[in-house]
Amino acid sequence: MLSAKRYRFLLQLLILILVNLLVIGVVRNVMDERSVAALSRYGSTGSEVTAVQQKLQALGLYAGSIDGIYGSGTEAAVRKFQQQRGLSVDGIAGPATLSALGITGSSGSSDAGAGLSSEMRLLARIISAEARGEPYQGQVAVGAVILNRVEHSSFPNTLAGVIYQPGAFTAIVDGQFNEPVADSAYRAAQDAVNGWDPTGGAIYYYNPVTATNEWIRSRPIIKVIGRHVFCS
Repeated sequence: MLSAKRYRFLLQLLILILVNLLVIGVVRNVMDERSVAALSRYGSTGSEVTAVQQKLQALGLYAGSIDGIYGSGTEAAVRKFQQQRGLSVDGIAGPATLSALGITGSSGSSDAGAGLSSEMRLLARIISAEARGEPYQGQVAVGAVILNRVEHSSFPNTLAGVIYQPGAFTAIVDGQFNEPVADSAYRAAQDAVNGWDPTGGAIYYYNPVTATNEWIRSRPIIKVIGRHVFCS
């Protein structure tokens, strides 16, 4: 027959084991939830989502903007792709779906602007705000226009001065400037700084669908890239 002291010891040991098992179960559950959240799914943003959209668009399954935002259109396209390939149809771009799309690795939540100068990050932010969803060449073009303005006598001679010039960019006013920066915008900023100017020297651009300023429409057109008209 167990003594009272021995009984208490065994009872405490059993309680300790049960508590440890409970803690392990909670930790595993949290880790599982974090793993699921890390997948590209509805609400996700980043370069991996952009890659998914580009692949789906090339397959004729996605007709929306390549904006790096996993919305309902992207989710629906992922479901169609999964159904075609005999994958689990859940609308989540998990490892199996990414592999079937030919996408390896993940940089969806990486800080593509890490290590860049403050001016380069500023240029990337306005490019992202003004041209998110535009073709990559169109993103570089917006960066080139901004840099062309810095060099032009009619505009401020600093990057910040051009970007924050009153009335210059609608993204500053409508809040788009404060949205997360698309990874492609950092690359576009670097390409623009390195001298790539797809516009051929433009200092203005506008979207003819939304532009209400008649003066801007009178400017000589140099090139049309995506939804933007670039002019001198």
